[in-house]
Amino acid sequence: MTSRSVTLDDVAQLAGVSYQTVSRVLNRSEQVSARTRERVEAAMLQLNYVPNRVAQQLAGKATRTLGLATSDLALMAPAQIASAIQQRAAGAGYHLVIAMDSGNDAAATVNELLAQRVDGLLINLPLEADEAQQIQLLCGSKPVLFLDVEPQAAVAQCQYPNESGARAAVEHLVALGHRQIGLLNGPLRSVSARQRENAWCQALADHQLTPHCSLRGDWSAQSGYQALLAQLPDDLPQALLVANDQMALGAMRALHQYGVTIPGEISVIGYDDTAESAWYQPPLTTVRQDLQFLGAQSVERMLARLQGAEG
Repeated sequence: MTSRSVTLDDVAQLAGVSYQTVSRVLNRSEQVSARTRERVEAAMLQLNYVPNRVAQQLAGKATRTLGLATSDLALMAPAQIASAIQQRAAGAGYHLVIAMDSGNDAAATVNELLAQRVDGLLINLPLEADEAQQIQLLCGSKPVLFLDVEPQAAVAQCQYPNESGARAAVEHLVALGHRQIGLLNGPLRSVSARQRENAWCQALADHQLTPHCSLRGDWSAQSGYQALLAQLPDDLPQALLVANDQMALGAMRALHQYGVTIPGEISVIGYDDTAESAWYQPPLTTVRQDLQFLGAQSVERMLARLQGAEG
């Protein structure tokens, strides 16, 4: 006796509803009453029914799958954004496929997702305007939303204004009496890094201050550690703005290694307000970005675009 896969017809028969009703339940349609939905879901559970996404893809149907192209998930901020996206997508009945770009090849990363026939794509990669437009063309008619792109790019975006956060950090440090304020920033190819550096420079100029030092990392804790080691023990600023919390962790370790006290001899302020920053020693003062909100909001906007395309 050969076993066969459970079908929608099997679920419909057990639940006492039509095939179309089962399909509506799977697609989270609001046209199904709560009582009917519960009956269908109970039948699915009893039969151990699993939706066949491959069959949906081959039939050219919506797969209720979103794709996320993201930076290295070893970094705290992208990882927390991805987690928020996954949670909100799941809450809306969508599966999330993640492709991580570790070689600065956004097109190849996006092609991985297109091969999965996702319904829409979220792009959390640092892209120039022309790069984003090329990705938009690559995706054809599929809805695409960019989370880290030049604001002037003529593409759909969902991101935080980096300038206001960096400016607020400088204002905070100036209010503490600091006049020599350095910056430990991410790579120049990063849109976010350039925006934060521009705001740092402008905020200093507004107070008739000149940049004390501009150090560079790659967003990792190790790069923050190495950047500070190269600066120590001479020519330290009174305060240091670090463009993400992870590099701040490395910078603080280098300062501790040289016996430089925080905040006694130098103030350090991070950026992103990642969950881990509260566990640094001393706890890190950091510019708050609601990464959970950003991730959830990007899914909300994508769902709105998908519903518009379906309507």
